[in-house]
Formats: sequence, structure tokens, C-alpha cells
Amino acid sequence: MTYQAIAFDLDDTLLRDDKTISPYTLQVLHRAAEQGIHVIPASGRTSSSMRRLVDEIGCASCYISCNGAEVRTPGHELMMQELLTVDLAREVARFAHEHQVYAQTYIGAKFFHSMRGKYAQDYATLSSLTGEYVGDLEAFLTEPTPKMLLMDDPARIAELLAIARAKWAGRASLTCSAPYFLEVNPLKATKGNALKWCADHLGFSMDNLVAFGDSLNDLSMLEAAGTGVAVANARDDVKAQIPTHCLSNQEDGVADYIEKYVLREERP
Repeated sequence: MTYQAIAFDLDDTLLRDDKTISPYTLQVLHRAAEQGIHVIPASGRTSSSMRRLVDEIGCASCYISCNGAEVRTPGHELMMQELLTVDLAREVARFAHEHQVYAQTYIGAKFFHSMRGKYAQDYATLSSLTGEYVGDLEAFLTEPTPKMLLMDDPARIAELLAIARAKWAGRASLTCSAPYFLEVNPLKATKGNALKWCADHLGFSMDNLVAFGDSLNDLSMLEAAGTGVAVANARDDVKAQIPTHCLSNQEDGVADYIEKYVLREERP
């Protein structure tokens, strides 16, 4: 296999648990880029939340944010975008209110949330974004948005995911990037679809793409890629569907796999 592109999720895949990128991983990604291989970060994070990490990686051909709702240049210029309509976003906010779960949306580098407390505080820390409490999120929504995010404990999110998928079947893309996140995106917004757009734009074949991930929002790209790889710490249901595995995020599994099977070198 001659690889033309590498795509990878960030949280719990490329990033270590402390949200850092190891020097070894950065070195391997740059060596791949120097060989003409496209490097494509693909995250559920917004572009504003990804900006610092993309800059740190320093060799991306482009990057995918909001689970595939946006593709941007390494300089953060918008290349492609899918948006939820205002009416559909309001439906999601109403759904969250009816089920008494936290919900938020995004404008620029800020997120706007329906409830005060731990979820908003934790998300601000995770994403490096500033949050603002708006109370009635349904009334607040006046513009299309690439993503709505609901949060609750994992068992409740699993229940709500099944309900939401039935409710918005054929109208929206529903997924989870973490067990306590329920993400609602435009129907065509998946990492797999965004990578196909990137392949057409950059001129590589999906058959010659290797992709790495750990969660439900990664499945579309792992299945669309010629080679899909689940990190060792991935969800069990993801590993069950993706037969090729690598070391965990804590062990630099993405870089280790790239070095062995893409660059065909052994780690020192």
C-alpha cells in the first residue's frame, strides 16, 4: 500500500490524556508530510477550538471540524461548510429542554449554553473556548449553525441518542465524540463525507487513505478510508467494527502505526 493521506481524530486518538501532542508524534507527522502525504486532523471540535492544535501540528494540508460540517485551510480559511437550519437547531434546543439536559451552540470562538454549572465549566476547559449562559437556547438561535451539543451522563446520552436518531432520521447526523456528548450536525456532515470532499479537492484516493479514531463520530471516516485504524483505548463497539487496531493514545499509537506501516520504519 502506498499511502497518500493520513486523517486522525484529536481527543483520545492523537492527543494524550493531558491534551498534549508528543514531540515524537509531531516528528512523525512532519516526516510524512515531507514525503508528500497529506495530513488531515478531523475532530468534533469547532475550528476555533482546533486552531491552536492545528498550528502546533504545523503540517496539515487542511482540517475537518464539527464532525465534518466544516473543512478549513491550514490558515483557518473556510473551504466547505454544512449548516443546520435555524428551525432544526431550535428543534434540538427544544428537545434538550423537554428532556432537561444541557445544550449549547456556537458562534465564532464562543459557545452559548442553556444551563449554568459543571458541563459549561468543563467544556470551556476542554475546548479553550469562552462560554456564555443564555438560558432559553431555542429563543437565542437566530442563525444557522454547524453543530448543536447536548451533555449528560453516558447512560442518559445513550438513551437520548437512540431517541434523537429516530426523531431526526433523514434530517440530521447524530453521533457521540465522547460518552457524555450527543452531537447534532447537518445531515451530510460526517467525517467520512468531509474526507471524500478533501480527497476530491486535494487529489488523493480514499483507498490510499489511513484514518485513526476512537469513538462513534469517527466510524464514518474509519469505514470510508482504505485503512481504518482504531486506537487501543477506543470504545469497544468501535473496535468491534474496525478490525485493525494500534497502540493507545497514551502510547502514541497513531505515530507508531504511521512509522511502521506508512513510512515503513521502526521506532527508535
